[in-house]
Amino acid sequence: MAVVVVESPAKAKTINKYLGQDYTVLASYGHVRDLPPKDGSVDPDNEFDMKWEVASDSKKHVRAIAEALKTDDTLILATDPDREGEAISWHLKEALASSLKKGKEVRRVTFNAITKNAVSDAMAHPRDVDTALVEAYLARRALDYLVGFNLSPVLWRKLPGAKSAGRVQSVCLRLIVERELEIEAFKAREYWTVTATLATPRGQEFEARLTVLGGKKLEKFDLANETAAEMAVQAITSRDLMVKSVEAKPANRNPYAPFMTSTLQQEASRKFGMGAKAAMSTAQRLYEAGHITYMRTDGIDMAPEAVMAARDEIKRRFGAEYVPDSPRMYKNKAKNAQEAHECIRPTDMSLSPDKIRVEGEQKKLYDLIWKRTIASQMAAARLERTTVDIASADGEVGLRATGQVVMFDGFLKVYDEGRDDEDGDDSARLPQITEGERTEKRKISPEQHFTQPPPRYTEATLVKRMEELGIGRPSTYASIVTTIQDREYVRKEKGRLVPEDKGRLVTAFLTNFFRRYVEYDFTADLEEELDDISAGSRDYKDVLARFWRDFTAAIAETSDLRIGEVLEKIDDFLAPHLYPPREDGSDPRLCPTCGEGRLNLKTARSGGAFIGCSNYPNCRFTRPLSGPNGEAGDTGDRLLGHDENGLPIYIRAGRFGPYVQRGEADEDNPKPPRASLPKGWSPAELELDRALMLLSLPREVGSHPDDGEPVEAGIGRYGPYVKHGRVYANLPDVDEVFTVGMNRAVEVLAEKATRTGRAAPTPLRELGEHPDGGPVQVMSGRYGPYVKWAKVNATLPKEMSPEAVTFDEALTLIAEKAAKKGGGRKKAAKKTTKQAAKKAAAK
Repeated sequence: MAVVVVESPAKAKTINKYLGQDYTVLASYGHVRDLPPKDGSVDPDNEFDMKWEVASDSKKHVRAIAEALKTDDTLILATDPDREGEAISWHLKEALASSLKKGKEVRRVTFNAITKNAVSDAMAHPRDVDTALVEAYLARRALDYLVGFNLSPVLWRKLPGAKSAGRVQSVCLRLIVERELEIEAFKAREYWTVTATLATPRGQEFEARLTVLGGKKLEKFDLANETAAEMAVQAITSRDLMVKSVEAKPANRNPYAPFMTSTLQQEASRKFGMGAKAAMSTAQRLYEAGHITYMRTDGIDMAPEAVMAARDEIKRRFGAEYVPDSPRMYKNKAKNAQEAHECIRPTDMSLSPDKIRVEGEQKKLYDLIWKRTIASQMAAARLERTTVDIASADGEVGLRATGQVVMFDGFLKVYDEGRDDEDGDDSARLPQITEGERTEKRKISPEQHFTQPPPRYTEATLVKRMEELGIGRPSTYASIVTTIQDREYVRKEKGRLVPEDKGRLVTAFLTNFFRRYVEYDFTADLEEELDDISAGSRDYKDVLARFWRDFTAAIAETSDLRIGEVLEKIDDFLAPHLYPPREDGSDPRLCPTCGEGRLNLKTARSGGAFIGCSNYPNCRFTRPLSGPNGEAGDTGDRLLGHDENGLPIYIRAGRFGPYVQRGEADEDNPKPPRASLPKGWSPAELELDRALMLLSLPREVGSHPDDGEPVEAGIGRYGPYVKHGRVYANLPDVDEVFTVGMNRAVEVLAEKATRTGRAAPTPLRELGEHPDGGPVQVMSGRYGPYVKWAKVNATLPKEMSPEAVTFDEALTLIAEKAAKKGGGRKKAAKKTTKQAAKKAAAK
């Protein structure tokens, strides 16, 4: 009898089908121990001793395993076949030490797929827990802890509102911030191209692009403006054109390697918009159900039996011509043993996507994995690429047409990889064109272009870049990308990762004061050292000691820094992007509002950063850290127009984000109406009508059909909503605030009441308006009737009927109840009592 422990109940359920009654399969539900989130959990002065504790949620699972071991003699640790899985097995062994008495055996088994054959083979070849993999995990965990618990407090002290810093996450954040700075510093350059629609003597049209002008090869920026483009058009128009050469070349296109972790995440993002975390979670469920091999891997090789199964399936489905003469072998890119698993592939090649019993995201991802795997063993696609050169007799003008024909589709019959850019292959099939024949000019089209800034990262391209730099490993990509978003350092906008002001500030701070620890090469070299530990070629405590010696010295250097000094350094560092040169040559730091103060970097209590005027509070000009192209003029005040009463409507940038304002602030109107822009609304694209709609909120939808009370729609702290009495219900879309009707509003409010299990209480009577504002109502409660005002509920005496209680009696009861609560409410109670007395006397 033996106890088998895996991470998840789903995995336990699948494995239990393959093992007989001699095994008890239990789940640990992930890691059972972790470092307590407090100082001292890793002790650098005591050989990096680590203090572990069993998580409260894990204690019952550990007890269940210990209970099973009372009657079973063997503990089989069957966690995932990577460094994390090895660590979980080690933690389980340590946590169960008191239950593993003499005579109890502990064995470790791993399988790359949860199939009957794989599980049976693993059970037949047990081993011990791999010490090298465990030590690699301990080193990584200690490093992350030491950086987090020593660097984060520096951030908190020097940058109010900053949340935390991480060893790899901070480097990943730097990538995103630096890309954004590149985009803001980018200056678009104009250029033109000229395309001609030509026809063969047989009347078949094709397109060709101008490549030679004035007898010289045309470079990208040679046609720099419309005038140059028009001259090029005239040069083509005024000359006869003839086919100079036709060259057709055969070409082969080979299939892509099977998926590993990073390429799966990238392709799931491209094809489905699936984030790294969602892709891995979906793949985990497919793995645990036995449908695919292990999904955290750097390996792209495939087991020989899987290769042969794929070839058989290709032949059966598509025919022998789609099977290459010899199996395709892909070189394993794994850097160390712990990642050297197979590629991500189906466990059964014959189980096509139309046969698998899964739905939704799992079905889409399985379809992707199956197609990529099958395609990887298929014959190459055979193409014919044709280049046609057309020229004038004098050689002054030359054009080129290109085309591509698929002669044999090969692997393309099943799968083609997505692209990170938006432009696909625009090669088209050309008509029959013969060398020496004349071409007729049907249309000549000049087209204006501008160079584009580098694109913002998507999760897919970020993972790809991290992989190129050697930052992170398969098991960490998803958590890294998720963490920087959870910390609100980065937001996702239309699938692209955009740094928040907090993220910019943290990156600038770390780059100035801890530059070594956010260097790409340093982080990649440290990852290599961790890989060496897992391979058994490096001592993990030596790695920790060397890192800690230099890191503590860097921490010590910041101990005397003042916040003002830090901001000044960061301000100088970011100056080229925060204060770009102005077109009129004036000082870019001069305040555009008062014309006297100088602009500098400031931090808000919320932790965000903004640009403010040194003349504050006399001048209240502010703008965000990040503006279009980094230009202050683009992010300061902008007049959108005037309302029907002639009042100006502005879009302005405040320290907490952009907002619209009606009128100017002055002595008569110190707080003019304002409304913050909802998420997703671009300040640069905002127009007057949208601004007026915002300023009109909240809008009254109408009277509720049940009680006649008003129903309102507006935008609050938690997004768009509809409101009835004291009940708020969220709307899914901001735009719905301006269009929602009564039927829809009542439906949303009813759904909210159903979800919360209660509807808003209806007053028995409305007595009037309290002297301090707000309705005074008679309510029916669980313990009898009461009068209610704001947050004060006062029970009616037994002799007082809810139908007969007067407004003055209600005010007295509320005042007495408020007085009993004490503290700051006593003054309010006295005031209320006096007001009630005055009102009663007046009557």
